[in-house]
Amino acid sequence: MRQVRRPIVAVSATAVLLLLQALIDPTGLLALVGWPGGLPQAELWWPIARYVVFVPVMLAVVWWSAARAGDRFWTLTAGVVLAALLAQAAACLAMTGDLALSAWAAGYITAKAVPSALIVAGVVRVAERIVARRRGLVTAFRAAPADGRSIWPAAVAFGAAAPLLAGSWWTGATSAPGIPTPHPGSGLPGIVGMVVAIALLIGAAWLGLRWTRPRVPGLLGAWLGALVAGGLFGLVQGIIGLVVDDGFRGDLWPLMATYVHVADGLAFGACTGWLAGAVALVADRVLAKRTASDATPATVAVAAGAAVAVVAVAALTASLLAPASGAAVAAGRGEASVPAGFLRVENGVIADGEGHQVLLRGVNVNQLVDFYQASPDLPVTRELTEQDFADMATYGFNVVRLGLSWSALEPTRGSLDPEYLATVKQAVAWGEEHGIRTVLDMHQDGWSNLPTAEGTVCRPGTDPMWGYDGAPEWATHWDGAPRCSFTGRDISPAGDRAFEHFWFDTDGIRQALVRTWGELAGEFADERAVAGFDLLNEPGFGETAPVTTSLKLGEFSADAIEAIREAGAPQIVFVEPSILWSGLGFDSGPRPGFTDDANVVFSPHLYAESITMDASLGLPTIVGTERQFELGQRVADELGMPMWSGEYGYWGDDASTAAHLSRYAAEEDARMLGSAYWVWKQACGDPQNGIQELGNGLLSEYCATGEEAPRKDHLLDILSRAYPQEAPGMLTSLEAGVAGDDRAELAFTGVVDEPTCGLRVWIPGEAEPRFSEQGGLSRVEFEQVEGGWLVTGCADGEYALTTG
Repeated sequence: MRQVRRPIVAVSATAVLLLLQALIDPTGLLALVGWPGGLPQAELWWPIARYVVFVPVMLAVVWWSAARAGDRFWTLTAGVVLAALLAQAAACLAMTGDLALSAWAAGYITAKAVPSALIVAGVVRVAERIVARRRGLVTAFRAAPADGRSIWPAAVAFGAAAPLLAGSWWTGATSAPGIPTPHPGSGLPGIVGMVVAIALLIGAAWLGLRWTRPRVPGLLGAWLGALVAGGLFGLVQGIIGLVVDDGFRGDLWPLMATYVHVADGLAFGACTGWLAGAVALVADRVLAKRTASDATPATVAVAAGAAVAVVAVAALTASLLAPASGAAVAAGRGEASVPAGFLRVENGVIADGEGHQVLLRGVNVNQLVDFYQASPDLPVTRELTEQDFADMATYGFNVVRLGLSWSALEPTRGSLDPEYLATVKQAVAWGEEHGIRTVLDMHQDGWSNLPTAEGTVCRPGTDPMWGYDGAPEWATHWDGAPRCSFTGRDISPAGDRAFEHFWFDTDGIRQALVRTWGELAGEFADERAVAGFDLLNEPGFGETAPVTTSLKLGEFSADAIEAIREAGAPQIVFVEPSILWSGLGFDSGPRPGFTDDANVVFSPHLYAESITMDASLGLPTIVGTERQFELGQRVADELGMPMWSGEYGYWGDDASTAAHLSRYAAEEDARMLGSAYWVWKQACGDPQNGIQELGNGLLSEYCATGEEAPRKDHLLDILSRAYPQEAPGMLTSLEAGVAGDDRAELAFTGVVDEPTCGLRVWIPGEAEPRFSEQGGLSRVEFEQVEGGWLVTGCADGEYALTTG
């Protein structure tokens, strides 16, 4: 095929593929350039950036790749992958101006880029063979001679630049200890891992360049070699992770982690491979002028000089591509300055400010949420009363995560509804009366409680949906995108578009919620019973993750935290990752350094093996129950924050739910963490429950009669297990009886620097507790309360308590 004809075929195939994907994919999530419906707003930049930037960049690089690398199937495949990744990075950069995020974001479309590249390369190969047969031509491909000496300088430069340009690459949940990464770490293990990673990158680059440079001339050949090197490096990381990250252990995490590693590597190769290409071209020119007699010293000199040059260039851009680590931010900001009596983050845990670690364990309360009502005969919530809090206390719960609705709190823009605010204050007061703290949660599911509009025709693959809860109508912008669901409430073209408008602050709606948080926090600034503020429940990913789920989520969180502090509220702020965490068991979350506030807690929802996407699609488990804790803790450590799960839960037959919850409880105890179970009460008309015979809450009702159903004691017995509500100093171990055991069994140890009398332990049951060990404790006293016992005492130094 003639040199011009091949690029025309490749570009045409790419354009047709982009169009077909946009038309076939009803959500826009599975296409390289999605079109889920609705009209782009020409006056806004972000809705059209993925069209006016992504498409031209991809087509241009496909043309270049086809012209220079198109005579072989695999080199053209790599070229189209490069085109897609660069187009993604360019579109993100145009939307945000953030070079670091944009380069890392390129990897997010790997799963879409690779199959698309295979299709385009296949079309070109078929077209070439058809032309060759018609003209009686024989296509023969010969590798062009390449001077292997020029490969080393490019490979060394590629690997040497990695630590300076690491940025958001090789971070997050996939970064298990023991996996070498070129991301700068702290201490000897981090340095050793970085050195090993650099060596692996150099080796992978040498292999990639050895393959591509003889086949593809010039800058593109080296760039493709760097792309291949990044993928190879990610594959090696995945294999190492299989060994050091507990293997498959009943789930598919090693495969998912390997994919993320490969995607990170490909993105790094795509966005920095031009450095290797530039060095290779310089090396070619220098070596071409050398004689055979001095080739070896020339090679060494060029390699060293090129590496130094690239490292210098990388150093100039390192500040853009390497955000501060969470540990560094945490070290720089110190401890939170919080008045006495308020909970705060201290020494990496939730504490009371008097030298005691606090475990917040309880339930979610949805009885103030403004849900969509599908049936006029079925209420969507059950009345919240003081008796609810009295009942919760009998199970040893010391916290409720109280769901609020922006739509009910601020139905008219700029004005909080006084009656709704009064109900919230009443709930907080009831909780305080019964020893229960409150986390105020700005709840949303599917963006708002608006359902599919009557007369909407949903595209194949999607279905009409109910509304759920969340934002008021004045903050909802759908642009005509259909309110139709794909695999559940959280993937909807209209919901995704509404979230995209929120993240990019159309009409100031993101800042409106920031202002609302300032006002709401100001109302509770003096309330010690308010443990904290959960900024936004399970934020949606919109249409351009990770621009939304990382950068924009971080910007919103930082602004809301600032508004809360300006209102004089000192309480903890709980920051959630996006809904992807609940759906997959992991997510990127806001980038380290998004806030310098010290009183912030990372709060993922740990629904593994429950309502994650794998379960809804009938796939094998991606992330197991126990592993989800480790993944969440890794991200919390990077952010320099404690972790607290604001939601988790299990539904189905009694034996299955008890078994799952027992495993969860054992892991939670081993990690000395708290959480809030979903949900305390659920009405039959709750759209999340679906209209069925019985609600899914811990306390349910018969839908036909409205009468109270038997409580789910098989779950409440586990949730009400013994635990230290407050522990002097810090806990060092914790184990408690769960289902199948005596739920009053308890063993824990701790250590405190100075003597203190802050021990407070919940033990369920009527029988007076008996202790087999009380080392380091004194003045231990028992108080029988409804449902169990409260044990108090003093501790000095190392201490231990064991019941039985």
